[in-house]
Amino acid sequence: MKREDIEAVVIQKLAKAAPGTDPGSLDRDEAYRDALDLDSMDFLRFVDALHEALGVDVPEAHYPKILTIRACTAYLEAVLAKR
Repeated sequence: MKREDIEAVVIQKLAKAAPGTDPGSLDRDEAYRDALDLDSMDFLRFVDALHEALGVDVPEAHYPKILTIRACTAYLEAVLAKR
């Protein structure tokens, strides 16, 4: 899967977790939880949505690795490349 495709999934799932926002307009290095006002349950739904869409489990210990769109995309890309 290409990086652009993974990023599109990340943005789509963020938009679903934070209705009425435009995650696509965020700086790719901005912390999206603060920018989109995601609480912990919204964040967990986002992580679950990534799992459903891409089949990637993100352990809680790795949550700090997915806190920006760029970091999340890179993390997912690396996990998917190992398959």
